Amino acid sequence: MTAWDDSYDVISIGSGGGGMLAALAAVDAGGRALVVEKRDLLGGSTAMSGGVVWIPNNPLMQRDGIADSDALGLEYFASTVGDIGPASSIERRKAFITEGAGMTRFLLEKGVKLTRCPGYSDYYSSNPGGNAAGRSMEPPPYDGRSLGPWLNKVQPGLAMGIGMNVKTNELRDMQYFNRSLRSFVIAARVQLRTWYSKLFKVPILTNGTALIAQLVKSAVDQGVELWTETAFDDFIVEDGRVVGVRVIRDGAPVLVEARKGVISAAGGFGHNAELRTEFGADQATDGKWSVANPGDTGDALKAAIALGAQTEMMDEAVWLPSPTRALGASTLSAARNRPGTIMVDAAGKRFVNESNSYIEVGKAMFARDKTATAVPAWLIFDDGYRARYAHERNLVFGRIPQEWLDQGLIKKADTIEELAALCGIDPAGLATQISKWNGPASRGEDPEFARGTSAYNDCLGDPGHKPNRAVGPVQKAPFYAFEVFPSDVGTIGGVLADEFGRVIGEQGSPIPGLYATGNGVATVMGRFYLGAGASIAHSMIFGYVGARHAMNA
Repeated sequence: MTAWDDSYDVISIGSGGGGMLAALAAVDAGGRALVVEKRDLLGGSTAMSGGVVWIPNNPLMQRDGIADSDALGLEYFASTVGDIGPASSIERRKAFITEGAGMTRFLLEKGVKLTRCPGYSDYYSSNPGGNAAGRSMEPPPYDGRSLGPWLNKVQPGLAMGIGMNVKTNELRDMQYFNRSLRSFVIAARVQLRTWYSKLFKVPILTNGTALIAQLVKSAVDQGVELWTETAFDDFIVEDGRVVGVRVIRDGAPVLVEARKGVISAAGGFGHNAELRTEFGADQATDGKWSVANPGDTGDALKAAIALGAQTEMMDEAVWLPSPTRALGASTLSAARNRPGTIMVDAAGKRFVNESNSYIEVGKAMFARDKTATAVPAWLIFDDGYRARYAHERNLVFGRIPQEWLDQGLIKKADTIEELAALCGIDPAGLATQISKWNGPASRGEDPEFARGTSAYNDCLGDPGHKPNRAVGPVQKAPFYAFEVFPSDVGTIGGVLADEFGRVIGEQGSPIPGLYATGNGVATVMGRFYLGAGASIAHSMIFGYVGARHAMNA
C-alpha cells in the first residue's frame, strides 16, 4: 500500500477552467479537493483565452428569450460535426448540452457572473440547428481586488496583451471604432474603462482572466486547496485503479491520494515538438508557431497513454492563422475578415473562404499545401484597406509603421505583379486571381467561396462597408502582402473519454479512477469549432461532469 503524504477526494491536474470546475463540483458534493498547477500562475489556457463559453440553450439565453433548445443543439452537432466516432458520440453531445446548462446554473448560484455575447453568431449558423443570435457567454469586467493576495497568482491574459480592459465581445466592434457610430460608442466605453483602471489603479479584469479570477475566488472561499509550482509526475495505480498522483513540490516528490478520482485537466501538447511531429500527420508542426499556454507540454497525456488510454484526433488543434510573431502587436490577424483582402497560395490562387472559422482556415492551409505552397500563405490587401483601419493596437488608423516595411514584414509594391515577385508568388497567377475577384467583389459577392454570406462572416466584418461587410475589391495601388502561418492556441486531440469524463482504456472500458477533460481529450466538437468558446466550454463541462460522477460512484 502506498504511504500517502496527503489525501483528497478529487485531485485536478491543471488549474484552467476544467480543473477548477472539477474541484468546485467535488467540494459542492461534500468532498475535499486539490488543484495542482506546475506553473507559478493559475488559469492555464482558460486565463489566456477570451474567456468565452459556448453552450446551446443555456440559462442566459432562456432568460433573455432567445429561441433555442437541446434538440436544436444536437441537430447543430449532427449537421456540422457529423459522425466521427466515440469522441463525439450522441451520449457525449447530450451530456455537453444538458450538463452544460446545469453547470451554468451551478456557477451562477456560486456567485460567478456571466453575460451573454449578443450577436456573436455560431460559426456555422446556416447549418441545421445553428443559431445566428449566438450561444456564447463571457464574464463581465471583474474587480481583481476581490481576490486579495491571490490576484498575483492569476495568469494575465488577452487584455494585457492588447493594453485595454476590453471584453471579448467588445473586440468585434472596437476594431471598427472609425467605421460606425455603434462601434465608436463601444470603443469609447472600453477606453473610459481602461482610463479608470489606470487612473485609480483598479485591477479591472476581463476575458479569461476574469473567468479564472472568479473561479479562484469561489474555490478559495469554499476551501479548495490550490498548489502552484507543483508539477505532475505520474499516476499512482493500485489493483488496476488510479488512486492518486505523484507530484514534485519544492523539489521533492509528494504522494497524494485521490479517494474518488483524478481529473486530468492539464491541457494538450501544443509545445511538445516530439508529440506534434509524431502524431501531426498531414498537419504536423513542431509547435514553433503555437501560442498555447507555456505549460501545454502533454505530461499528463503521456502518462495516461502509458496506462493504456485510447487516443483520437492527435493531429488536430485550434488553428489560428496569424502573421509572423514579429507582427504580434498588429491587428493584421483580423485582416482576413475584412473587405479589401484575399489570401492566396504560392500560385496566387485563393483556396478558402478567408472569413470562416480560424480552425477551418488553418486546416485549409495544410490541405492546400499538398498541391501548392500554402504554409505559409499570403494575405494581400490594397491601399484602400490601409487607409480604413488601425494596424497597431491603438486608435490611429491608416498608418503602417515604417519599420514593418523596412524589415520586410509587410511587402509593398505599385503593381500586383511586382508585389507577387517580392513574395515569391506566381505573378500571372496572382494577377489573374485579383482580376477574377474584383468584379464580383465590387458588388459584394464571392461566387467561389460565398464569403460574407454567413452571420459569422458578417459579425466579424466591417460595419461601415456596404453591401458586404467581408467582401471588397483589391484595386487601389500601392498593394501590400504579409505571410500567414498556421499558428494555434493549443491541441484538441488526446485521450478518449465517455459521457461521464472517464478515460477509455485499451479494451474499451473506463480506466477506474481516471477522468479527463480539456485540450488533452479528443474533443466532443470533433474537427470543427462550433462557436466562440467551444473549447473552454468542453473543458469546464466535462470537468464538472467528471467530478460529480467520481463523487457519486
